[in-house]
Amino acid sequence: MRSFVETPSQETSHDMTGFKAVVFDWAGTMIDFGSFAPVAAFVQAFAEFGIVAEVADARAPMGMPKRDHIQAMLERDDIIRQWRERYGASPCDADVDALYRMFVPLNESVVADHAELVPGALDMLANLRARGMNVGSTTGYTRSIMERVLPIAAAQGYVPDCLVCSDDLPRTRPGPFGMMRCFEELGIDNPSTVIKVDDTEPGIAEGVAAGTLAVGVTLSGNHAGLSPGQLTAMPEAGIAALRTRATTMLKALGADHVIDTVADLPALIERLEQA
Repeated sequence: MRSFVETPSQETSHDMTGFKAVVFDWAGTMIDFGSFAPVAAFVQAFAEFGIVAEVADARAPMGMPKRDHIQAMLERDDIIRQWRERYGASPCDADVDALYRMFVPLNESVVADHAELVPGALDMLANLRARGMNVGSTTGYTRSIMERVLPIAAAQGYVPDCLVCSDDLPRTRPGPFGMMRCFEELGIDNPSTVIKVDDTEPGIAEGVAAGTLAVGVTLSGNHAGLSPGQLTAMPEAGIAALRTRATTMLKALGADHVIDTVADLPALIERLEQA
């Protein structure tokens, strides 16, 4: 059964749970299967400055706050080389700021086209609500980008109890500060009762830093970087290789468990509570 394509409704035999909340990432975790929206915006922003950024360059720092993401891209060898050849000097903070000002409206313009919920997400959310759990969210997106996403997500039935964006606080990922804001808004006093679900290393790291259980998503997110249709067309061995690669990278940052997509979360919670 390829759960990233079709997942039956999850049912639970009890109303309550030892876990009190789940905090989800957005792109690649709850929406935008394959995490395509930010990649296109990063590549285009660098192109506006005459720099060829490959998809791999854009995906490597994924999950970081977007200004930090641009800074990390500018530290990649091929991009530094191109920048020096074009501008006669290495990129500086002012260049990061200029790229960031270019990136944000580009991402705002495309994000609405990549805001469809991951298959099985609504059944998963219904399962969590039946367990009495709250649902929070953090993101590397800015508040202005998320303002484009929220109404589209709501129209599909996804309205989390709180949202912390990358520019809501002076520092967020990979530190615990965004999660701590979620705890405050959700009334959480014990981080170990919270599950953080994310498809990127910085998102996993923020959960670990905040003391939550961290669950990595392997097939719907940045590491696989494929649509459901593209995954369906792959042989099982190819899917297994993607899963293994993502698992290795996410566990290296502290993921306690991995699942293919958020549709698999209720089954994981059930196993954890029976253990």
